[in-house]
Amino acid sequence: MVVVAIIAWQTDQAKAAQQQKLAESESAAAAASSSNNKMSWGTELWDQYDNLSIHTNKGIEVLDKYANFLRDRVAIETEYAGKLRRLVKNYQPKKKEEEDNEFTSRQAFRNLLKEVGDLAGQREVVSETLQTQIIHGVTVLSKTLREDRKKCLTDGTMLQQTLSAQLSALERAKRNYDKAYRDSEKAVDNYKKADMDLNLSRAEVERYKNIMTSKIQQSDDAKNEYANQLQKTNNLQQQHYGILLPAVFNRLQELDEKRTRGIREFIIGAADVESSVAPIIARCMEGIVKAGESINEKEDSLKVIERYQSGFTPPTDIPFEDLSKMDPSVAPQSNYSSVPYNHLTIKGGTLTAAKLKKARGGILNSIFGSNKEDFSDLPPNQQRKKLQAKIAELQHKVDQETNTRDGLMKMKIVYEANSSLGNPMTVEGQLNESEHELDKLKMSLKKYQGFLDKANQLQVANNSPQSNRNQLQNGHRTSRHSNGSASADDHHDADDQPDDAGSLSRSDSEDNVAQIQNGHNNNNNGSSASPESGLGTSHTSLPGSGQGSANENPIGEETSYEAEVEMLQPLGTCRALYPFEATSEGSIPMSEGEELQVIENDQGDGWTRVRRANNTNGWDEGFVPTSYIECTLFA
Repeated sequence: MVVVAIIAWQTDQAKAAQQQKLAESESAAAAASSSNNKMSWGTELWDQYDNLSIHTNKGIEVLDKYANFLRDRVAIETEYAGKLRRLVKNYQPKKKEEEDNEFTSRQAFRNLLKEVGDLAGQREVVSETLQTQIIHGVTVLSKTLREDRKKCLTDGTMLQQTLSAQLSALERAKRNYDKAYRDSEKAVDNYKKADMDLNLSRAEVERYKNIMTSKIQQSDDAKNEYANQLQKTNNLQQQHYGILLPAVFNRLQELDEKRTRGIREFIIGAADVESSVAPIIARCMEGIVKAGESINEKEDSLKVIERYQSGFTPPTDIPFEDLSKMDPSVAPQSNYSSVPYNHLTIKGGTLTAAKLKKARGGILNSIFGSNKEDFSDLPPNQQRKKLQAKIAELQHKVDQETNTRDGLMKMKIVYEANSSLGNPMTVEGQLNESEHELDKLKMSLKKYQGFLDKANQLQVANNSPQSNRNQLQNGHRTSRHSNGSASADDHHDADDQPDDAGSLSRSDSEDNVAQIQNGHNNNNNGSSASPESGLGTSHTSLPGSGQGSANENPIGEETSYEAEVEMLQPLGTCRALYPFEATSEGSIPMSEGEELQVIENDQGDGWTRVRRANNTNGWDEGFVPTSYIECTLFA
């Protein structure tokens, strides 16, 4: 409706401007015609009938050519507007990118797209106005001029034919008069000769006399007819060249001037159409400039910190281990890999245990977010942000449900006071359902508030001096994992941490070691279940993860360090049925028909771990959707 209103307003403005221009042009034309009233085609070009016919025809062809030009321009404007709209649509942020809208650069880009969409709307306005006003007017004028020209030429042709017919009659009369005159002259000569000839009888002479008299009479009649035709021809010719044909030429002049004036008005009108949208286009440009000026790199940097800040403290200095003061029976242990700069070396064929689990779990987390109710698998700061957003969402739902309940209670009171308005029992069921839903929302709200309080307390404890001291007991360092957990060398330090905050908790580690001691290995096609994400990790021995030799890591000690994984043996091969673009951490792209090695089967999460040869870095490993490949496993 807004676009229609804008088009209507701009149409009215264009019409008013066009009418004003028309009045000015008519007044100018009237002034010019009054000053040049003695110069007309009828008087000055009385003998140029054919040239005037050709000239007026060319003029109308120029008008039609201008109409075709406008049609092509309208087509270009329409196509341009359509392409701008498609451009804006193609570059609209996707749903998965909505979380990035908080950045000023993203907001500026969205505003830019909005302004470009408005620009497309203005080009559509120009196209529609040119089509409905200018082109329509040119078409109507061209049709009218052709009809008027045809009438003028028809009248001119009839006048020319009438004059030609009169001239032909005059020519015939003149020829008749010339012949009759010569015959009379000859008859007179014959009579004179006969009258002088004495040998002829009187009767014979009388016959010659009668012939002479007859010829003289015929000559006189032919003379009178010639004179009469000449008089009529002169009168008709004077009327033809003095009144009739000039009137026709003046009409041709008027329609040619009308055509010329129309072209001028239409050109000005087309420019007015363009000018009418210029202020809106200028405002669109101002909006684009304003969107660019709204970008604040410092603010975006702070938002990046706010989004990705984990809340962890940087690692302290690595202590010096004096081997001379240590028990020689205890083998020295290296905890240097506890520095939180673990990296995933996929292309080289080696990766850490934590990153291997994160690679598979990160694919699903990137799609579904956190897979824990209290978001404990996220870093502390991100956990608090998620909890705060969840609490705000629940609080909003509680407010809505409270308003609904209050409304139902008021309705029930009204029905009880006046039963003619309704039955109170019909509201009772809705009221009970609302109360039940409200209680559920309040319980959820209280639960998430408890999660937030627990997360805040944990953050305070982790940032306290006592926490820092606990990280350096017996000369060993504590390793912090990417999800905010801390697994200490000391058995008692691990008990201080919440059970849901550790990626490799003490109880999980003990259970895994116990399984190894009992001779059980939870391999499933070379993988074991990860307690954090429910996804399978590599079957390769990872110290401290519950696999491999039990004597590598004694029970009660949870030394976490980066272990290089051996090159996994392929379980089979697979062929890509469809192309896949890797958009999540741990996944790799593949093209349709590509052959890859299967190194870990689907663990029920819809992802299969594969490997391909890479000419530059050896091997590429990662996860691909199971439904995208066709596997052939070795026997």
